[in-house]
Amino acid sequence: MESPARTLSSSLAEHVEAVCKHYLSNGRRCGNYWIVGDVNNNAGRSLYVRLKGPLSGKGARGKWTDGATDQHGDLLDLIREREGLTFFRDTLDEARRFLVAPRETTTESRGRNSGECDTIALARKIWAASQPIIGTKAEAYLRSRKITADLSNAPLRYHPALIYRESRNAPSRKLPALVAAVTDNCGEITGIHRTFLDPARDAKANVASPRRALGAILGNGVRFGEADESAIIGEGIETVLSLNSAFPDIPLVAALSAAHLAAWKIPAGLRRLIIAADNDCAGQNAARKLADGAKADGVKVQTFVSTGKDFNDDLRRVTREQLWRQMANHLH
Repeated sequence: MESPARTLSSSLAEHVEAVCKHYLSNGRRCGNYWIVGDVNNNAGRSLYVRLKGPLSGKGARGKWTDGATDQHGDLLDLIREREGLTFFRDTLDEARRFLVAPRETTTESRGRNSGECDTIALARKIWAASQPIIGTKAEAYLRSRKITADLSNAPLRYHPALIYRESRNAPSRKLPALVAAVTDNCGEITGIHRTFLDPARDAKANVASPRRALGAILGNGVRFGEADESAIIGEGIETVLSLNSAFPDIPLVAALSAAHLAAWKIPAGLRRLIIAADNDCAGQNAARKLADGAKADGVKVQTFVSTGKDFNDDLRRVTREQLWRQMANHLH
């Protein structure tokens, strides 16, 4: 016969997000986790509660860890700590009270300046106006770079005629473009990245700056797969898709530049990070900075550097199988 504590713990796990909203109201949902400062409901991102998973066992929803104190437990432990309860029977009574109480929902509000909000809104508008990538010039461009990754569920779209200007006061023209969605650790679109394409060839447009970002990019990225406890991060979209071609089952993130790689925000719950650095000073310096920050957060980090200027350069010089062998020792 299952114990009352285990029964209550499973019942709480079935309503894990409601538990978090009630007892940890100063936190927020980020992907598969609820993030807050500590068990006392202070603002921050040290404590994370798993929102998805089985009701018990490894990776169970409701399990939580405070990275700063190493405290951890299930939702009964969380309620005990949050309410300052001494006796276990009082914890069980509080859990029962919560489970029969009416549910309340809260709406998150985020403070952004109006200028940033305007660029995010424009980025989302362009994303909405773009079309699925399969069968388009954008897909043909990526395939021309030997990328074989499955793009059907990738955060990539195609726009046949985006406005391009060399500078603010220069005349505009319209060019086709590969459009990538930039998201934060909660999965919300905060910006886009555009790769302007040549109208006649499967290549980048012959312009001064064929790659441009729009919106809130710093700390965010283009995500291929849902990072849980491990992920690979690199700079460019083509770099990351080249690795995705060889390792289709590993979540990846494109930070979009060396500066953004160094400033990427580590998701709560991440335990292992593999940094795929470009083979130049900027890329390797950014990789070191990100690695230092990740290690300080308790993340296991491995860094490897491309043989050529980046991993798409490597993929274009060798076969996908050779790239797999080149990387396998780092990934297993």
